[in-house]
Formats: sequence, C-alpha cells, structure tokens
Amino acid sequence: MQGQFSPDGKWISYVSAESGRFEIYVQPFPATGGKWQISNMGGVQPKWRGDGKELFFVAPTGELMVAQVTLAPKFQATESHPLFRLHVPFDSERFQYAVTHDGKRFLAIIGEANAVPLTMMTDFSVDLHGRDAP
Repeated sequence: MQGQFSPDGKWISYVSAESGRFEIYVQPFPATGGKWQISNMGGVQPKWRGDGKELFFVAPTGELMVAQVTLAPKFQATESHPLFRLHVPFDSERFQYAVTHDGKRFLAIIGEANAVPLTMMTDFSVDLHGRDAP
C-alpha cells in the first residue's frame, strides 16, 4: 500500500506488512523480482525527494526518517536515520506530511490537540461596515 513512484518513474516505494509489521520497501518498476527493505523498525508514508536522492518515511515513534538512495546505475540505500519528530500518528492509511522538491521543508498534519481556529472570509464584496465595495 501507499505506493510512490520515484521521480524518474523507474522505482516504486511502498508499505508492506509481509514481515509482520509495516515496513518500507523499494523495487524496480516494472517489477523484476528484486526489492530492498528501507525501514528496519517499521515505517509508513514513503515519499521521494524531488531528485530521487532521498526517501522519507514515518517511523512508529512518529519521527520522520530518511535514507539516502542512489537510483542508477543500480539501486542502493543507506541505513535510515531520524530527521526530527513529526508529532503525527503512525498511520498506514493516509499521508500526513508533504516534502518540498529539494527535501528541505515539510508540511505536516499534526492533529487537533495543537489546532488553532481558522477564520475564512467568503464575501470580499462587503467591507467591514457591511457596505458593498465599489
């Protein structure tokens, strides 16, 4: 589940519970039989950096993890390590973060406990005094 194509379209990262827990794997696309396990203590929500040099995922601890990867001439990955705590639940059903193309900034859904009220203006034709704007 949660399949994500690499930027060059030749690899796919995904989550599988074949080991008994959710882990991140990468395999060529189309499949040739080879695959690499990226996470080693659980993982969900894999996302590629825009140039394909890093693969991010969420660990069961809520930390955002990263592994450096090489896509060509053959796939290689370093051992993953934590970047920072995301404060998101370990959710295998939906993505709770996004990463910029350069892999330096992240946007995350952090939950309602830290939520601030949102005010939305829907009618810009009326000014603050209730009159129609010119």
